[in-house]
Amino acid sequence: MFFNVKTTEEVLEIIQGFNPVEEENIDLSNASGRVLGRDMISPEDLPGFPRSSMDGFAVRAKDTFGASESLPALLELKGEVLMGQIPAVSVESGTAIRISTGGMVPEGADAVVIIEHCHLLDETTLEVMRAASPQEHIIRPGDDFARGAAVLKKGWTLRPQDIGVMAGLGILKTSVHRRPRVAVISTGDEVIPIDRKPKPGEIRDINTYTLVSFCEIEGVSPLPLGLCRDQFDPLRELIERGLREADSVWISGGSSVGTRDMTVKVLKSFPGMELLVHGISVSPGKPTILARVDSKAVFGLPGHTASAMVIAEVFLKPFLGRLAGRNPDPLRDRRFVDAVLGRNIESASGREDYIRVKLVAGEEGWVAEPLFGKSGLISTLVEGDGLVRIRRNEEGLYRGDKVRVMIL
Repeated sequence: MFFNVKTTEEVLEIIQGFNPVEEENIDLSNASGRVLGRDMISPEDLPGFPRSSMDGFAVRAKDTFGASESLPALLELKGEVLMGQIPAVSVESGTAIRISTGGMVPEGADAVVIIEHCHLLDETTLEVMRAASPQEHIIRPGDDFARGAAVLKKGWTLRPQDIGVMAGLGILKTSVHRRPRVAVISTGDEVIPIDRKPKPGEIRDINTYTLVSFCEIEGVSPLPLGLCRDQFDPLRELIERGLREADSVWISGGSSVGTRDMTVKVLKSFPGMELLVHGISVSPGKPTILARVDSKAVFGLPGHTASAMVIAEVFLKPFLGRLAGRNPDPLRDRRFVDAVLGRNIESASGREDYIRVKLVAGEEGWVAEPLFGKSGLISTLVEGDGLVRIRRNEEGLYRGDKVRVMIL
């Protein structure tokens, strides 16, 4: 039997009790996709000078008041602002200077009139056919980011646009959490390397490759430790190695209650081990273990690949986010699609079910068609687009119910 069965919410809360990996300083060119280890504070104003946001003419706004197409304001054109240079002349009353987008606004100007609202009568006379407001089309120093402002928060995953902002601020290096490393072990006397042809009763090692790929997609460095038979000493040696070389250890197989299951027995042999979870009230994936050994998380996952991958999506994904130092972000952590259910689904009250579904385009949106199959069948994951959650207090869902599909 299972001795420490937890609900989904309890397991997710336990996961938050593990500490993120430490920080490291890296070059900005290598920072994309990494997680900030501390708040990024702007070292200077961005932009550092007043810039034009449009092509046009730098003017004094009061010189254009009342201007219209029927009664344009006439200004003397004194020159042009060259890109990347400090303006050589200033704007005085009754004058204008040509300026391009991004050019430095010359001294004396407090507005830019766009080209479409102007007309050159000759080389030095400019007609302005629309009044400009003070600061119109001018980006002031610090409008993007003021010196001392928090640009990005600790725990933020850096995107291309974030890297661009940091480049604009002259930040050459940044503090990020290092990439977590996860050791992956597959157990079972029946599991063989994938380059061998299975005999009756044997299966190829699907889980190592599936979990390693999952880690890579999540931005984590996997450490595949290979296969292990259901024997105490070899499994303990591999777990010891995983604890030495990685930040977390994942063991697939050996988590169910049975005479040949070794995971819990081996974990109990480690001094100070805490068995935090021994069973989760979900289906598939109930025989899941979570222990703390040397302050590191050791997960025992179901041997069935489909069950292991449901657990990976629901629990290991947020765990890796925590390990990487990432702040929870409902908008980005998961993708959901709203759909209607294509047929009835039964569920046992008291446990949470995750049903694999295929999304089919309907007349009024997506239809989630359940894919029924035993937890050992991986075809439902390959064919499926996502998971539909049935909560513990529900005894099923009905055709036509609105559901949120967690995209796989």
